[in-house]
Amino acid sequence: MLGLSDLVAFVPASDLRQSRRFYEETLGLRLVADDSPIACVFDANGTMLRITTVAEVVSVSYTVLGWAVIDIARTVQNLVERGVAFHRFDGLVQDDLRIWTAPSGDRIAWFPDPASNTLSLTEFGPSADS
Repeated sequence: MLGLSDLVAFVPASDLRQSRRFYEETLGLRLVADDSPIACVFDANGTMLRITTVAEVVSVSYTVLGWAVIDIARTVQNLVERGVAFHRFDGLVQDDLRIWTAPSGDRIAWFPDPASNTLSLTEFGPSADS
């Protein structure tokens, strides 16, 4: 029923200005609308991303938003240069850039946004078809 409808992603933020700066300046997303005190809207490569003001962000232990990237090492290095700190997790073997390689060959790195939402980057490994 919704297979032909566009997805809209939502991320909570307690400080909308700080989150807007992060998503626009640090991550490089294009701002589409900022005409409301409760939300701003970005174009995330064709997906609408709404950063929505909430009184308090409830921190969760899982990824709320992620990107598929072609070169994760380069992307991590670029974000580190922009001040992003990547997570290191106990029990996962991560390299010096804090990238974990899954048994499937996918490479993943996690980082927080200003509201402590966990975001991720994934470089998908070679598929079984190739």
